[in-house]
Amino acid sequence: MDDEKKEVVASQSADNIVEMHDVVLNNEAGALLSGVNFEIQKGEFLYLIGRSGSGKTTLMRALYADVPIAAGSASVCGFNLAKMSNRRTAMLRRKVGIVFQNFRLLYDRSVYDNLYFVLRAAGWSKHKLIDAQIEKVLDSVGLKDKIDLMPHQLSEGEQQRVGIARALINEPELIVADEPTGNLDPVTSSDIMALLDRVNKEEGRTVLIATHDFMMMDKYPARVMCCENGTLTVG
Repeated sequence: MDDEKKEVVASQSADNIVEMHDVVLNNEAGALLSGVNFEIQKGEFLYLIGRSGSGKTTLMRALYADVPIAAGSASVCGFNLAKMSNRRTAMLRRKVGIVFQNFRLLYDRSVYDNLYFVLRAAGWSKHKLIDAQIEKVLDSVGLKDKIDLMPHQLSEGEQQRVGIARALINEPELIVADEPTGNLDPVTSSDIMALLDRVNKEEGRTVLIATHDFMMMDKYPARVMCCENGTLTVG
């Protein structure tokens, strides 16, 4: 193993995809979360809850190195979050698929071009392989027939399915979904949760969902972590 890889790979149990020990996460005002300790096993499905402003989004952003850890030790997909360069961050984000509440699609591009953009940014260059991967992932989220449409031609539920397809496009080990049903009606929310549940059970991907949707949590029960009182309570 070369020196670059030695610095990237963290000390992490083979069964865990995420580990945080005594982690502190800051915001502009100072420490937002402290004493954060938890592990996520490979293939697990779990929830992150907490009041608005309690640190849920900050914690999730830390998992893909969008927020630095201020203290403690943390690893995600074998990457040491305390030693992240731009190059290592890019490598990590190929292993972590991100689903946003507000979809964050490129609205001047078709469904195909939204996914093409992600693959090209990840270093894919062969058009036949790109086309095959896009077709595969759109088929998995039930949007194969929408490939040439623009985002504004899709329903909100379909737009979120494109968001999930984008999260899956690089075949990540971990999916982090920040309020993925927050902008959706109950029926559409159920469809999106069913899709994420299938991604976990059938594809074996680890899925962490930040949510306030307790109805969906009852329908798809799983372990719960809660941001409260400046720290993380783990179920």
